[in-house]
Amino acid sequence: MPFRPPDARAITPGGKGRFPGFDVLDGVEHWDDVTAGVVLARLDPQPDISFFTAAEQATAEALFDQLLGQEAEPKVPVLELVDRRLALGQTDGWRYEEMPEDSAAWQQTLAALDMDAKAFHDKRFHELSWSQQGTLVQAVHDAEVWHSLPGSQVWSLWTRYASTAFYSHPWAWNEIGFGGPAYPRGYKALGVDKREGWEVADHHSVDPVTFAGRVERAKRRHANTTGAMHQSPQGKR
Repeated sequence: MPFRPPDARAITPGGKGRFPGFDVLDGVEHWDDVTAGVVLARLDPQPDISFFTAAEQATAEALFDQLLGQEAEPKVPVLELVDRRLALGQTDGWRYEEMPEDSAAWQQTLAALDMDAKAFHDKRFHELSWSQQGTLVQAVHDAEVWHSLPGSQVWSLWTRYASTAFYSHPWAWNEIGFGGPAYPRGYKALGVDKREGWEVADHHSVDPVTFAGRVERAKRRHANTTGAMHQSPQGKR
């Protein structure tokens, strides 16, 4: 196939996945041409970084690896995908009132992350060990206020962009067994535990997060959200 060599089939981030042998690109001939072009372009994004500076690029790449657990190759090119999105001004269409515009927020928070790395370890963020980076990132997650910005909203900015880029990529689809665009092929095997002919069984069909755990997490998120609303009437804009 022209879009990949024969030995590059069923690739998953870090070589990990629950659907052995599954490759979403086996079905590319069923996609319309425009969709196929958009998806295949994500396999080989333009290498030239146009939004992030060289310093920001190093920090952002290390941050994305931390947020997504990408410790080993092959890695989804999240940095390049986010850089292109920011360069084109493709935001979510909203922002928190306490946060700058997304482009400025990225520049400000990456600089702040390097400031913390310098303050605690006298190194740039990307120069730290994996565990040292993780500690600094966790501190942002846990902070009520971080460098004059709401910690939860910084975390939201980072994870929204990282997750959107990661799960737009065919390698991530291989990892989770996602069949890609349903149009125009569609689905025939409807119902619980029904599989299409191209789908692969989960080799470890145990939910990694129990139902009770999901319920408790949802309750905590709800409590935090309603508590914040009672404390301050402002929201997004």
